[in-house]
Amino acid sequence: MYCVIQPLLAEGNKKPSLNYVNFSLLIISSIFIAAAGYVINDYFDLNIDRINKPGRLIIQKYISRRWAIVWHFFLSMAGVAIGFYLDLASHVTLLGFSNLICACLLFIYSISLKKKLLSGNILISLLTAWTVLVVTWCEARFFFNPADVNIRKIIRITFLYAGFAFIISLIREAIKDIEDIEGDRKYGCKTMPILWGVNVSKIYSAIWLTTITLILCSLMIYMLQLHWWIAAVYCLLFIILPLARIFQKLFKAQTSKDFHELSILVKIVMFTGILSMIFFRIYS
Repeated sequence: MYCVIQPLLAEGNKKPSLNYVNFSLLIISSIFIAAAGYVINDYFDLNIDRINKPGRLIIQKYISRRWAIVWHFFLSMAGVAIGFYLDLASHVTLLGFSNLICACLLFIYSISLKKKLLSGNILISLLTAWTVLVVTWCEARFFFNPADVNIRKIIRITFLYAGFAFIISLIREAIKDIEDIEGDRKYGCKTMPILWGVNVSKIYSAIWLTTITLILCSLMIYMLQLHWWIAAVYCLLFIILPLARIFQKLFKAQTSKDFHELSILVKIVMFTGILSMIFFRIYS
């Protein structure tokens, strides 16, 4: 919103659909729905988590299973209600329904899809990408003027970051499945490392790592052509090289601890990748 949408809309004398208060509510609604997803996932994964992460249990350690359901319902409904409020209070459309769909998909993921081959991983990656797309979706009323150069630029940048979020999340989900293989196997999950083996899962992750690294290298060359020197250096040091480090450590990883460390590294790259948006503000 701050780095891409606001400055590009301002060039065309347009204002974003959401003011600061309503945009803050959009953030809160997304956090509520994600939190509800974590709660219900921990609720259904209690036995698995006792094996995979016994030291990080929340359900039955800090809150009871009954209160977990209460919190899931409250957080989901609050996130959906805020979405419908923003539909009524601003120029945004269908945000309430999209929040409702996200909440339902997270519930379905927790009870079923996460135990199946790839479907759960793809769903979580799509929902991760949606957290980027939803900000631009709130400006959909401007899309009816496709001749507007700035609107096209907003859409391109949005899909660039949504694609990054999708691929990096696919990588993390695959690594996380390897990390959690012991508990998942005991309770009948059909994840990739269980069905196809850890080595195949590593190759799968490596293919996506290679894909995203090549895309980022192409973008860095484009930045250099635009003389975005600082942005290119940032991309190399804080995104591309860490991805290369993850690739290197991936095939050496053996233990659950090794894969947990890899998962944390992927999260860091998620963060540094999102932070790179600031350069659109600097160079605009």
